[in-house]
Amino acid sequence: MSMKTDVRLVGYARVSTHDQNIELQLDALNSQGCHKVFQDQVSGSKESRPGLDKCIGYLREGDTLVIWRLDRLGRSLKHLIDLVMDLQSKGVMLKSLHEGIDTNTATGQFFFHVTGAFAELERNLIRERTMAGLKAARARGRKGGRPKTIPESKLKLAKKLYDKNEDTVVNICKDLGISRARFYRYLSEL
Repeated sequence: MSMKTDVRLVGYARVSTHDQNIELQLDALNSQGCHKVFQDQVSGSKESRPGLDKCIGYLREGDTLVIWRLDRLGRSLKHLIDLVMDLQSKGVMLKSLHEGIDTNTATGQFFFHVTGAFAELERNLIRERTMAGLKAARARGRKGGRPKTIPESKLKLAKKLYDKNEDTVVNICKDLGISRARFYRYLSEL
């Protein structure tokens, strides 16, 4: 006879600005019985969210991540879907209080499957758009890949023109078919 251990409830709360009050979220998470709550005070669009990173690192298989609302967790729909799929692969459940999503239930599991289907659909659409864009570019005579390197003799001539102040950087770059930034990078390498 095996004993089932209690599920650990781990909370995550986030507000975007210092003017916003995180207490409402913390109260809701604590009322659910979260034994540990991670928090961030940073815009949802920011990639770096130390509290969320610590939270994800803290979660273990069998844990349930409790959030106040879905928009507190993901930066975008794609980011949210990726996070949910990552949690699922680790065996971590998700509970969103505002939306009433709990992956410990059949409805919540359905949410996971629908989320996964949307993620796969999005990946396929991106691939299709990329392939269509490449095909259209080829039809217009464009080729992908890195630009061809410029022969060193041509670069040395351009450097000589630059050093003797015989031509403008704009004209030199135009003749070489490169940007000013790339030209200056070549100068530093020579």
